[in-house]
Amino acid sequence: MVVAVPMPDERDKQAWRAEIRGRRARLPELVYAAEAAALAAAAADLGPAEWVCAYVPMRGEPGSVAIPETLRDSGSRVLLPVTGEPGPLSWGEFTGAGSLRPARYGLLEPAGPVLPPETVARAEVLLIPALAVDRRGVRLGQGAGYYDRTLGMADPAARRTVVVRDDELVERLPEEPHDIRMTWVLTPGSGLRRLDADPR
Repeated sequence: MVVAVPMPDERDKQAWRAEIRGRRARLPELVYAAEAAALAAAAADLGPAEWVCAYVPMRGEPGSVAIPETLRDSGSRVLLPVTGEPGPLSWGEFTGAGSLRPARYGLLEPAGPVLPPETVARAEVLLIPALAVDRRGVRLGQGAGYYDRTLGMADPAARRTVVVRDDELVERLPEEPHDIRMTWVLTPGSGLRRLDADPR
């Protein structure tokens, strides 16, 4: 079921971002931790896949490092983004939480070799952060454009899975011509479910 959440009357992306960031900032720590545990448990349903592109959530984003840990424990090789100049994301292989180092924007990233952006094409499953997603698969990101520049390099058949809180799956978001739609959504309450995405 798509959650009908009151959102700003002005439906532009900045209004959506401000509203959802505010909601996340007010989330009690115990609720955040419970949802992170639920997401990690649900991540086991993403496999089996030889290669998965995932990420370590920043403060306020749903989830925790337990998500890539779960994927790795299930037998997948897990790639995480490596920060750099604005453009497509580079990648590093996740070998465990102890191998992560602090990076820009409060991120954690692998300390090993940096792999080029084209490495994303190996992945059969992509876990993608977002502020919200709608039932058509339109994703609302943070606005920096890293994933917009990266997703075009991915295998079109890969499962593009966005990770959001349950009330961040909404009826309709603003869409731009360059947006690539998501095909699946992972939420704490409903787990993994398919979106009504159509090819664009």
